[in-house]
Amino acid sequence: MSLHDRLLVPRAPAFTVDWPAIDARFDWIRAMKGVEQDPVHHAEGDVWVHTRLVAEAMARLDAFRHRLDDERRAIAFAAALLHDVAKPTSTQVGGDGRVTAKGHSAKGAALARRILWRAGAPFHARETCAGLVRHHQVPFWLLERDDPFELVARISHTTRCDLLALLAEADARGRTCDDPARILDNVALFVEYCRERACLDAPLAFPSDHARFLWFGGRQRDPLFAPHEAFRCEVILMSGFPGAGKDRWIAENLAGWPVVSLDRLRDELDVAPTDDQGRVVQEARDEARAHLRAGRSFAWNATNLSRRIRAQCLRLFADYDARVRIVYVEVPEATLHAQNRSRRVPVPDHVLEALLDRWEVPDVTEAHEVTYAVATE
Repeated sequence: MSLHDRLLVPRAPAFTVDWPAIDARFDWIRAMKGVEQDPVHHAEGDVWVHTRLVAEAMARLDAFRHRLDDERRAIAFAAALLHDVAKPTSTQVGGDGRVTAKGHSAKGAALARRILWRAGAPFHARETCAGLVRHHQVPFWLLERDDPFELVARISHTTRCDLLALLAEADARGRTCDDPARILDNVALFVEYCRERACLDAPLAFPSDHARFLWFGGRQRDPLFAPHEAFRCEVILMSGFPGAGKDRWIAENLAGWPVVSLDRLRDELDVAPTDDQGRVVQEARDEARAHLRAGRSFAWNATNLSRRIRAQCLRLFADYDARVRIVYVEVPEATLHAQNRSRRVPVPDHVLEALLDRWEVPDVTEAHEVTYAVATE
């Protein structure tokens, strides 16, 4: 079944949104019913009502109907359905009666990723949609920032700014508020800002991968400067769920390379995965430093599912002038559970579920290169 069919994406010529069928198919849509919103920004009703209005507004947009191919149309509609998917677990009513949903964009991206992974959505479409959910509010306020450029550049490398503008326009048209014209003006200004910087429908261009790595890492001020490249070694940082196949990828692609393996160190130090990992991480970093000081290429093998954890490793590698490549390994959910059960020490299901909450797929703003070893079956 295609992503179009899974998500009931409106089709030409009428582009009718079959909301009763959508509501019946998805429990995460039904969970939006009765979830309050601040009437200052959402006088139209609860999150369920707003999401329906946004989906219908998306289907009416000329760009959605006439300027998108099937894949991008499915991504845009999926983002319209999922943009507020985390509000049921993020919404709070303060003592003053104001309704807030702080953090719902970041939480929504993680939840959208999980929903689309379990639905079998193609990897690229899923990650583009997750990026749209993560940044869906940015066009409303971007140009109020003192320096919006870095955020736009980052967004352009993790999703599509043109689709983000479409989502923001549909979001604005799917609400009742005091200042809809100002919101739509801000979206239009976002489009022009991205177009002027040549990143509306493509990632912002850099003179080299190293320039991109240094600039996003805060080690270079000018994104157009082409830095000298004199790498002392290469470090490959593995990323993926337990049982996804990271060990297999290393065996098939890095024969003879030294491997700093957190699983191996846990065995050697007799530390359970549920115990404090301080000793394990310290031993791993000591091993890594020995390789880095010697200018010796190696692989760092751990789950590394959150951006924060990866950043701690990547800073260390960059300090020793290493070229950094992330290899992300992924398999479908059924395969993941089967392979996890076949491990010598399987990871408990509840631990895997907890890892899903911290799941952030690597992107090229983090490293010189990212390889996606994604199996579809």
